[in-house]
Parts: sequence; structure tokens; C-alpha cells
Amino acid sequence: MPDPSTTSPEPPERVRAEPVERRVWREPTFEFMKPRVSRWIALGFGSGLAPAAPGTLGTLFAWLAFAILDPFLWDAAWWAVIAVSFAIGVWACERTGRDLGVSDHSGMVWDEVVAFWAVLLLVPSGFTSQLAAFFLFRAFDVIKPPPIRHVDRTVKGGFGVMLDDAIAAFYTVLVFALATKVFA
Repeated sequence: MPDPSTTSPEPPERVRAEPVERRVWREPTFEFMKPRVSRWIALGFGSGLAPAAPGTLGTLFAWLAFAILDPFLWDAAWWAVIAVSFAIGVWACERTGRDLGVSDHSGMVWDEVVAFWAVLLLVPSGFTSQLAAFFLFRAFDVIKPPPIRHVDRTVKGGFGVMLDDAIAAFYTVLVFALATKVFA
């Protein structure tokens, strides 16, 4: 057994740089997105990185993606895509919100993407109808009339992030249904 008085003292513990995964991010960047697929999804494949109006850019991204995918998907396939995308969005937004330290960061736009796909599937397919739906959806998402504001404040986590935009989509479709009834 070695004599304690003859052993050298232990070297001081080295301080290591914090890994990228543990860094606190104030604003998401492409660097933040790189290591996790959940971040790519929640941030709308980069559309949520816009310095101004990321929700609007995310909705425009949804419209473009819909225009590209729509010729290849029939209605039932679209509903399956929307349902799966909603479920994946709950997971991705929950995880990305945790990583950002903000449960519903404005850069997380997957909720706009999925909700607006549902709107586009339900409103008439012409450009004018879709443009009107775009503005209505954005208005409901920004103004947050009841119960959207209540859901936004009380339902936390990824499900809450996704749910308030689903309600905004419902309101948008409801306005179209009422307008069709009134003006028909």
C-alpha cells in the first residue's frame, strides 16, 4: 500500500468546453438545426429562421410544398400526411422548444405548415381562394381569437404548439363555409 504522504496530488479537473448539444440558444440558426431532425422539422426546414415574420414564411413554405405535392396525393393520402405530420410535429416542437428554452418559439413553424395544409385541402383550389385562405389563416394565427389565445396560454408542450394553429385552420375553413353559404 502506498504511503499517502509520498503520492502526488491529483491533477486539477480539466474544464471542458460545453458540447454544442448543451449550448443555450437564444435564436435558432442553421448551426442549431444541423444535429437534430426534430429541429429541421419544427423550424420548417429553415423557413422558421426568417428574422421577421417566420410564421408567415412558414405558411408560404406550406403553400409551396402543397403545390408541389398535391398532384401526387389524393385526398385520403393528404389526410394521412397531415395526421402523421401533426403527430411528428408534437414530438419535434416539444423537443425543439426544450432545446431552445422557449416552449413555443416563433421560429417553430411546423404548426403553421401542417395546419395550412389542412386549410388548402378544404378550401376551393383556385389561387384567389387560396390567397384569401392564406390571409385569413395568418390573421387568426396572429390575433388568436378565443379559444385560440386560451389554448396558446394553457396547453403546453408540443401538443399546445400544434393545437392552436389547428384551431386557426378550423376558423379559416369555417369562414369559407359560411361565406359559401351566404354568397351561394
